[in-house]
Amino acid sequence: MAVQLKRMGIFVKDMKKALAFYRMLGLAIPESADEENHVEVEHNGLRLAVATRESAQVVYGSWEEPSGYRIELAFQCDSREAVDELYRQLTEQGHIGHRGPFDGFWGERYAIVQDPDGNLISLAA
Repeated sequence: MAVQLKRMGIFVKDMKKALAFYRMLGLAIPESADEENHVEVEHNGLRLAVATRESAQVVYGSWEEPSGYRIELAFQCDSREAVDELYRQLTEQGHIGHRGPFDGFWGERYAIVQDPDGNLISLAA
C-alpha cells in the first residue's frame, strides 16, 4: 500500500484576510476565493488547503481554539535580502513579526511572522 502526502491544510477565522496574507507570499489565489469556505492552491508541487473554522466544525464535528505552536509553513526566498524585505513588507501591512530577520546557526537567513490566525510562518534563504 502506497501512502503519499496529499495536502497541508490550515483553518482560518477570516478567509479574506488569510488569503491576502498568503498572496503576499506568492501564492496565486484568485480574488473570487475570498468568499469561499474551502480553497486549495498548488504551489511548486505542494498543495495548500485553506478552510474556515466553520468547515472544521463540519469535518471534525466541533472546533476547539488551538493553543501553542502547531505547525510551521516555511517559504523560501530568493536571497537573504529578500527575507528582510518580505518581513518588512508583511509587518508594515500590520502582520505581527514573531522574530525579525537573523542569521541562523544552520546557515540560513531566517525570519518568522504570524499569519492572521497566529500560525508561525517562516521566511528563509
